[in-house]
Amino acid sequence: MRTPIAWLNLIHEKTRLIVAIAGVAFADILIFTNLGFLGSLESTSSLVYEQIDADIYLASPQALDISTSRSFPIQRIYQVAGVAGVDRIMPMYVGYLQWRNPETRLNRGIFIFGINPSDPVFSLPEMRSPQNQEALNRWNTVLIDRQSRPEFGSQETGITTEMGRRRVTIGGQFTLGGGLSTDATLIMSDQNFRRFFKRSPLNRINLGLIKLEPHVDATQTAAIIRQLLPPDVAVLTKQQIIKRDRDFWINTTSTGFIFGMGVAVSCLVGVAIVYQVLYTDISNHLKQYATLKAMGYRGRYLISIVIQEAIILALLGYIPGLAVSLGIYDLTVRAINLPMYMDLGRATYVLVLTISMCTVSGLVAVQKVLTADPADVFQ
Repeated sequence: MRTPIAWLNLIHEKTRLIVAIAGVAFADILIFTNLGFLGSLESTSSLVYEQIDADIYLASPQALDISTSRSFPIQRIYQVAGVAGVDRIMPMYVGYLQWRNPETRLNRGIFIFGINPSDPVFSLPEMRSPQNQEALNRWNTVLIDRQSRPEFGSQETGITTEMGRRRVTIGGQFTLGGGLSTDATLIMSDQNFRRFFKRSPLNRINLGLIKLEPHVDATQTAAIIRQLLPPDVAVLTKQQIIKRDRDFWINTTSTGFIFGMGVAVSCLVGVAIVYQVLYTDISNHLKQYATLKAMGYRGRYLISIVIQEAIILALLGYIPGLAVSLGIYDLTVRAINLPMYMDLGRATYVLVLTISMCTVSGLVAVQKVLTADPADVFQ
């Protein structure tokens, strides 16, 4: 039976071992947290589109994502109504207004969808309820997302407050969820949208929603529509518009860069901590390593000992790092309703990343052993 030299080296200084495990766990927590926020960018970019019952979208070429939508003539959506395979067309209006918290009287920007109440735009079950359908047809009445931030005040039906310097009443609720671009969402009728957004006439829309007949290919139909329409409107399938929004948040805004850089910095922190621990361990046991080298053990064997120590540290640090990260994810979901969930792919990715960064640290630290002359060590 071989002597577990790597394990014995680590537990020889228990305090240092605990510090090393804590360091690796801390690095893993940082990595998990940054990956969680980065993943939430992808989730929230598709959240709205997954609840919109449309296969093809017409949008302004200048729009970067749904929150920066620009208007274009409503005639564009009417032009595609007769294309083979098109089942129905639905105009959509989007915009921001200042919502007054009915309790604190403080104003906050709120995101708004304007739709024709007779159009089945959203696949949300609440949107089909008679109460919400009736509320959409009332003047100055809106539906509010249940997952809106508490800073917007009470979401109870019948609450009256102000929005855009007009009185507005909550007529019902729905459940959609926000993201990094909005903290609260409203749905109102297109007629109410025109009343609140006086500078936005109904003949200019922000999104054109196209629902296809069953078994009609969206990609081919979108290509036909592109040839039909002028270049003042972009024609996107659901997958393409989701990718547009995702690319905007991850690759264009500083948010995606910050979280991506956070992952890289976290890895560097982990490498530095593990390197310091292993380097100190090697320095303290340099004579023992030199003895093994003098006895004829090759560098490959000495490297294997250090790599084993690095992998052990990686596994011991990963477990508490994963546990704490699960708690952080749960806290984030509860606190700000951000879709931040752990999945097997992310957990496996961070485990491999942890083992890799610890292995790199071990390979750098072991150079001290490989370059040491046993005769010099014992002088």
